[in-house]
Amino acid sequence: MAVSDYDLTCAWKQVLMLSKLEPGQTVTVLTGADTHPQTLRTALVAAASMGAVVNRLDLPPVNGEKALSRDALAYLGTTPLTGNPAAIAALKASDLVLDLMTLLFSPEQHDILSTGTRILLAVEPPEVLVRLVPTEADRVRVKAATARLSGARTMHITSDAGTDLRCDLGEFPAISEYGFVDEPGRWDHWPSGFVLTWPNEGGTNGHLVLDRGDILLPMKSYVQEPIHVTVQNGYVTNIEGGLDAELLADYMASFNDPESYAMSHVGWGLQPRARWSTLAMYDREATIGMDARAYEGNFLCSFGPNNEAGGSRTTACHIDIPLRRCTVRLDGEPVVAAGKVLDGATHPSQEPAHA
Repeated sequence: MAVSDYDLTCAWKQVLMLSKLEPGQTVTVLTGADTHPQTLRTALVAAASMGAVVNRLDLPPVNGEKALSRDALAYLGTTPLTGNPAAIAALKASDLVLDLMTLLFSPEQHDILSTGTRILLAVEPPEVLVRLVPTEADRVRVKAATARLSGARTMHITSDAGTDLRCDLGEFPAISEYGFVDEPGRWDHWPSGFVLTWPNEGGTNGHLVLDRGDILLPMKSYVQEPIHVTVQNGYVTNIEGGLDAELLADYMASFNDPESYAMSHVGWGLQPRARWSTLAMYDREATIGMDARAYEGNFLCSFGPNNEAGGSRTTACHIDIPLRRCTVRLDGEPVVAAGKVLDGATHPSQEPAHA
């Protein structure tokens, strides 16, 4: 169902307030060919109404001839900022960048953040943004999980479906995503609500079993039959199963890059207002699947780059996989048990019904 400009403008004001936007600060709205017009116009109005100096920087798309999908996360690497020092300078001169285009996993983004500029990504449909407006409570919950993850040296993931994966931790920081940017040099994504880190290089071993109802992104599809993934010394070495497994294997092979098979980030969802089932309601080109990444209790794992955490791997392939009903242990202590987050939160359970 569509939302009104008024409601989306109010949502933007809430996010900008949480992001500590002050009168006189410079806000640059970064847009591209796929930017949603309602998201753009309400962002401009909200920022201006709060006294900001507002600019818009519109850049042409790239990588269309390489990607197998229109999804912005289907091919990473070069961005419209690559080799564009004038655009980079404008963003560095801004206090806050509202990214309605998608700069994920790019060296340009890291360069901009290093100057203290805050960047907030917002590319989901307007109705998703309004439903998942972040709150201070989201920040508190995610930061508590981040503190726990930061001190861990092992993560062990198991499930009744057969997942048994061990990750050594400590080389890379734990990352909080709670939906707003309240510190200099911070990047975040509205909507979100999860914690993640990257395993030590070569430090992941075991098996992932993607069961019926687990989700593949950017394919934006629910797994229909189990996919068995073997990981040895930090790299996927085997993918077995039926049609879903063949589709996953073919997609990864299309990049012709051994680093496509590397373990990327691991973590778990903490957003009770996000829903596992939402992806079934949308056309594939309408969403990038943030409900799937953030819904409470999922184990989110990924294959591909680690440069977002300071690593050197910049492969164009990035696959996110939210798995249901997993148990996640840090140094032997469970933080998620069969898809239930064990942090003592008092809100009603948001676990989806059994498929």
